[in-house]
Amino acid sequence: MRNEILTFFLFIAFASCSNSPTDVKMADSYPPIYPDYIGVTVPVGIAPLNFNFLDEDIDGIDVVAKGSKSGELHVNGDWADFEIGTWHKLTENNRGGKITFTVCVEKNSQWTQYKDFDVYVSNETLDEWGLTYRRIAPGYEKGGDMGIYQRSISTFDEYAIVTKTLVPGFCMNCHTANRTNPNRATMQIRGEGGGTMLLKDGELEFIDTKIPETKAAGSYSYWHPNGNYCAISTNSVHQAFFTGRGQRLEVFHTFSDVEIWDVRSNQLILSPLLRTEDLEIFPAFSHDGKWLYYSTSKSCNVPYEYDKVKCSICRIAFDAERGMLGEQVDTLLNGPSTGLSYTLVRPSYDGRWLMYTVSGRGNFPVCQDDADLWLMDMRTGECKELKMLNSKWAESFHNWSGNSHWFVYSSKKDDGLYARLYISSINSKGEVTKPFLLPQRNPRKYYREMMQSYNVPDFTKTQVEIDAHEFRRKLLESKREKVKVKSK
Repeated sequence: MRNEILTFFLFIAFASCSNSPTDVKMADSYPPIYPDYIGVTVPVGIAPLNFNFLDEDIDGIDVVAKGSKSGELHVNGDWADFEIGTWHKLTENNRGGKITFTVCVEKNSQWTQYKDFDVYVSNETLDEWGLTYRRIAPGYEKGGDMGIYQRSISTFDEYAIVTKTLVPGFCMNCHTANRTNPNRATMQIRGEGGGTMLLKDGELEFIDTKIPETKAAGSYSYWHPNGNYCAISTNSVHQAFFTGRGQRLEVFHTFSDVEIWDVRSNQLILSPLLRTEDLEIFPAFSHDGKWLYYSTSKSCNVPYEYDKVKCSICRIAFDAERGMLGEQVDTLLNGPSTGLSYTLVRPSYDGRWLMYTVSGRGNFPVCQDDADLWLMDMRTGECKELKMLNSKWAESFHNWSGNSHWFVYSSKKDDGLYARLYISSINSKGEVTKPFLLPQRNPRKYYREMMQSYNVPDFTKTQVEIDAHEFRRKLLESKREKVKVKSK
């Protein structure tokens, strides 16, 4: 009797999982799916592009994914859920080709087949192991629900690096690796007893970067390609809230300077050109380390004159052998003259492109709904908006892959509230592909229930190795080595 009951339930389970389309009605439109993966370009080995049907009131979905060169996958269930290993093989077999998806949906016992759509598999590799980012809930207090995480881009596996449960009461941000290589990394821990974490070839320590000459601890940072220097900005960050409808939050700085930190001698290289009454912020070295880019804006009476903050993009020469900054500042994009604000400069590691954000005001673009991504061709100086990426919501916090063929950025385009991660590629003409949302096992369930924003995303060449116990112990120790100012 038990065997008969077991056989009966196995038959029912098999039948429910094998509900193939019959008497199919054809639709003259693409399937409304979430995320929108129609026409995107992906690298070989990316995590499966699982998707949901937008209409939740369906009986089931049937998907066939067929490679233009070889291979085919078939899934049937509540959402398109591809097995990781077979998906990877399908992308590998169709490098430089495409995968065509046939989607059928059953609702009220009627099957409907939608127009096929393609996903293109790039010839350009994405060699990094994964991504690092901060996830933070929409709170506005120090030590809220936040953490620094890393995520494999070939699977759905996510690992915590540092979270508030490890160091409650602290704010962790501005984590920066050396051009996707975490053998050199910094992270700022704010709060009483905080400090600047320095990870150097496996050795972890906390440094006190707040001295009388800097007025504040280091925050936004960027590594020199040789790994001996790290450019940091020191600033005072504040928040103001709008009343009524419209924008919720304005983030502003009352002062901001830029210095270069020699991590070998623990000395700061200062220049009066980067410590003016203006606000210098968001430093970034050029691909060869010979230039330091940054944004700067005139000092305003913030928050009352918040709409007058217009950032320019500038650069200054840097001699790594002598550890010296140049004596002249070049302005590449002038904010006050155009009435716009240019921030978050990110040079590609091959020296070809300069990606940055453009907004109507401010020096914290993730809080500006009109923030968009733009691109400068370093060969010609030509600038253009990356319209394929931009939306009516904020796009910002972008970083390059090691080979400069891919980049990641955060966007609020999904719902206007939460910043999520998108990946796109770029060719030699500066043309970018349609971005794809970071894949999740069950995308709708994951993104609808997470209720956190991603920010400061970056690729990581290898998995980040930080001993959580050592991190906590050294952070809570009162012993801190202070930075010194390098004498001329």
